[in-house]
Amino acid sequence: MTTQASLYTIAEIGQAHEGSLGMLYAYIDALAEIGVNAVKFQTHVAHAESSIYEPFRVQFSKQDTTRYEYWERMSFTPEQWKAIGNYTKSKGLDFISSPFSNAAVDILEEANVDVYKIGSGEVTNLLLLEKIAQTQKPVIISSGMSSYQELDDAVQFLLGRKANVSILQCTTAYPTQPEQYGLNVITELQKRYPNLKIGFSDHSGSLSAGLAAITLGAEILEFHVVFHKKMFGPDVKASLTLEETKDLVDCGKEIITALNNPIDKKSNHQFTDLKSIFEKSLAVNKDLPKGHSIQFEDLEAKKPKGYGIDASSYQAIIGKKLLKDMKAWAFLTDDDIKN
Repeated sequence: MTTQASLYTIAEIGQAHEGSLGMLYAYIDALAEIGVNAVKFQTHVAHAESSIYEPFRVQFSKQDTTRYEYWERMSFTPEQWKAIGNYTKSKGLDFISSPFSNAAVDILEEANVDVYKIGSGEVTNLLLLEKIAQTQKPVIISSGMSSYQELDDAVQFLLGRKANVSILQCTTAYPTQPEQYGLNVITELQKRYPNLKIGFSDHSGSLSAGLAAITLGAEILEFHVVFHKKMFGPDVKASLTLEETKDLVDCGKEIITALNNPIDKKSNHQFTDLKSIFEKSLAVNKDLPKGHSIQFEDLEAKKPKGYGIDASSYQAIIGKKLLKDMKAWAFLTDDDIKN
């Protein structure tokens, strides 16, 4: 039995809220209206995941002296995470988050997170993977910075603990350029892990990568969102606006519908009526006398089909003689030629 194509869309708010609960809730409301399947957050506990020695990936902040201070500003309390999770679900959205410490997993368990996302920088962090596996919640792995060996190790580690695992092709570059999309990896992952769901995590800030991934069979599509590309933050250039997100979701649904309705080119019976209108019959393009030997230069094809010899049969009448005078643009029938 052929498996139907499907698409699960995850809009990542990530750090676009800039530490503001109000902004975070505004994103949830907007994304619920668009119709994504899930919203993804990042759960940071600064003292558990970082130190004052952690460097900035991009020195973007105008208010944080260190990366550690930034994570502190991006953090919410356990009670706030409970409220975030409840509100997300009340809007009909799945509640997904990437924890960056075991302490964050404890917070997300209290908040009843639906799915855990493993950021590509955590793929080799078996301590965190063990903690997540113990929850028995579904796990989505981003493969961004991982080699196949590292990915194999993480997948086998989780599967050995009975985890429900999915994998996303991802390129750790913000924004990702077309030559970095790695669309080929989607099909490689499908072959390498035939029993797992394979998807695409997009950091391009454009529609092209996501749409291409869907046509290649990605079952999960994750992408960053932002209210406006003039906003502040490290991921803005790699994010989609809400308008772009709606276009992506709508187009994704159309592509899935198309993939689930393959066209059988071995049969064209459904076009019988249209073919009789669009296909053509042979005609002569000039006045021709009786006895004239028909040449290619004498012929034209005119609508509709069925009023003369089919245009597709022109070769069979080259050199045949006319049985009567023909007026220019008259249809040419079997009765007009000598066999």
